[in-house]
Amino acid sequence: MKEHKIIIIDFGSQYTQLIARRVREVGVYSLVVPSSKNAQEIKAMNPSGIILSGGPESVTVSKSQRISKELIDSKIPILGICYGMQTLSKELGGRVASADIHEFGHAEISFGNPSPIFKNIKLKNDLFDVWMSHGDQVEKLPNNYEVIASSKDCQIAGFQSKDKSIFGLQFHPEVTHTEQGIKILSNFVFDICGCKKNWSTKDIINSMIDDVKIQVKNEKVLLGLSGGVDSSVVAMLLHKAIGSNLVCIFVDHGLLRLGEVDEVMTTFQEIGIDIRLSKASNIFISRLKGVIDPEKKRKIIGNTFIDIFEKEAKKIKNINWLAQGTIYPDVIESSSDGHNSSVIKSHHNVGGLPERMNLKLLEPIRQLFKDEVRKIGKELKTPEHIISRHPFPGPGLGIRIMGEVLNDRIKTLQKADKIFIDELHKNNLYDSLSQAFVVYLPIKSVGVVGDERRYEDVLALRAVETVDFMTAKWANLPYDFIGKVSNRIVNEIPTVSRVVYDCTGKPPATIEWE
Repeated sequence: MKEHKIIIIDFGSQYTQLIARRVREVGVYSLVVPSSKNAQEIKAMNPSGIILSGGPESVTVSKSQRISKELIDSKIPILGICYGMQTLSKELGGRVASADIHEFGHAEISFGNPSPIFKNIKLKNDLFDVWMSHGDQVEKLPNNYEVIASSKDCQIAGFQSKDKSIFGLQFHPEVTHTEQGIKILSNFVFDICGCKKNWSTKDIINSMIDDVKIQVKNEKVLLGLSGGVDSSVVAMLLHKAIGSNLVCIFVDHGLLRLGEVDEVMTTFQEIGIDIRLSKASNIFISRLKGVIDPEKKRKIIGNTFIDIFEKEAKKIKNINWLAQGTIYPDVIESSSDGHNSSVIKSHHNVGGLPERMNLKLLEPIRQLFKDEVRKIGKELKTPEHIISRHPFPGPGLGIRIMGEVLNDRIKTLQKADKIFIDELHKNNLYDSLSQAFVVYLPIKSVGVVGDERRYEDVLALRAVETVDFMTAKWANLPYDFIGKVSNRIVNEIPTVSRVVYDCTGKPPATIEWE
């Protein structure tokens, strides 16, 4: 057990693991536990501090999840975020009610009574930019508590106990849109909880290798390798943990980018990893025939992947495990590790999986975020062109084609995507972006080429900037660059008459369109 640790109690927020990720980022071990854990169990873990996550429920409802009074009275420093702040207030005798004006997105707060949690936080015009997401709010403080932050529409946006051991914040310091949010968490972890740095990338790798060895023992593992960052890092990790007991299957499902098969196979063969190619484009495309609904697409693709993996596993003796490069944003969008979180979309490797499989699932990076995975990849000496690669979804172009997946649409999208990515590289823009791709839209548009009418396809360019992929800003690419890409696509692909640019952030949109 780590000498210093922060326990995060999960009330069902989509940002819960993001809190854990931020604590790890400042160098302290963190552990997420469900809200069903009782006070004695949590105290037995000897935490240096406790953070209460947000959640989708309302504390005004009688059966909603609560923090126990016993834990509040334990003298362990506590930070409640959003719902966590509200449940603290409720249990301490404060009043929580539905707000007249709900706050979702950017807000500005001002400081009230001095607080150690805001140490060295810089204000602009006496205000501080934060990220809000709440319908309820604290209307009356508990006794012996004081206001430390307010917004225009939320008078009690932050409070603290007068002994400065318990804090509540209505906004989300774990989200990158809260400027200096990492500093607030750092103040809590180090100054208030008294933690010392004890967590590093090497610690994460060693812990995951130990866990894999305990789980797998001497059995063989089949890894569904896509060639993307996540599955590639898992390949490197498992190669180090179990060596020759790892077999990688790269599935050519017909929905890959141009030249991808040769690139992936060559890369991992040179590393010395056992990688095998499964040509399965016909079965994937045939099963997607006539399917328009994105959730059905993802589930069909997920089930087909499992069919392929189980078929390949039968060719190899002693294969009992299926490994995947699932990361936390995949999990939180597909399902909930907490309570009552919404399903946003079923990722093929999470919500798209069949309920019953003949293989046991191994997902060593399931609780990590993309930037953490990249750090681990660098430590494991994963090839740089893999580490720096933009994410590419497991279902491939199948979820970047709106409407039915047809061969001519796949070819159009492959050509357009290559043009876009090539131009990003040529103009030194690729590495400044977190993800960029082209989307095929199921509509036609009138164009004019050589004085002739053209009624053809419409494509959308998408580029975002993000750290954790839980939230993202649309990339403000130069107009001249967008125009150049658009011009090339329309001129080089006769079946395209129009190109548009997606300028929607996450939220309200997701990064992928489906």
